[in-house]
Amino acid sequence: MAAYDEIADWYEGQFLAAQRDDPLGIGLALRELLGEGTGVCLEVGCGTGVHAAIVRELGWTPVGIDLSAGMLRHAHDRLPVARTDAGRLPLRDNSVPAVVAVMVHTDMPSYPDVLREVARVLKPGGLFVHVGVHPCFCGGFADRTDPAAVVIRPGYLDGYWTRKSWTDRGLRDKVGASHWPLPALLNAFLDAGLAPERFTEGGTPVPVVLAVAARSRTGTLRTLPR
Repeated sequence: MAAYDEIADWYEGQFLAAQRDDPLGIGLALRELLGEGTGVCLEVGCGTGVHAAIVRELGWTPVGIDLSAGMLRHAHDRLPVARTDAGRLPLRDNSVPAVVAVMVHTDMPSYPDVLREVARVLKPGGLFVHVGVHPCFCGGFADRTDPAAVVIRPGYLDGYWTRKSWTDRGLRDKVGASHWPLPALLNAFLDAGLAPERFTEGGTPVPVVLAVAARSRTGTLRTLPR
């Protein structure tokens, strides 16, 4: 997390400025899959807390956790936060109705462990929304220099951590990123006890974002808002 501490001011002041018009559909995916609700919505890896406004707009009460003190320095005015490990959430079993993880799974080398923790703290039938980098079209293997013709090189089938990137304006070249092929990512949901219900993609003309809404398998599953 020292790397994120070092770039926290750049992330808040410059990187996020390019995302304010939601060109990748991150906010749209969060609104669509989380939907309106009440009660605590825990954001795992909340960073600077920029997604709290959407969560609050939908009626939820956002609470965030992150390991980076630098990022949380910017987040504390946006939502209640705690500095802690997403792989060991300081919450009781079956204690929150909703959890979100937005553009963070590649920052977590043990994301399957995080998903198991998410499943543990969710109430029966609770909702988890994952909005993340698309594993098929983004990674060290993907050259997006020409956005209309993404070049996929060998490497997609391998799970790995890398700083290799087609651009120096993103995060991968600065802090590195983990990669899971699509089956490995979705199977991690199932192995954790989370049942995917709906999916959406964002970014054009080739998707940059893959979002998944899943429910805790314990208890009665509810129908997601349309």
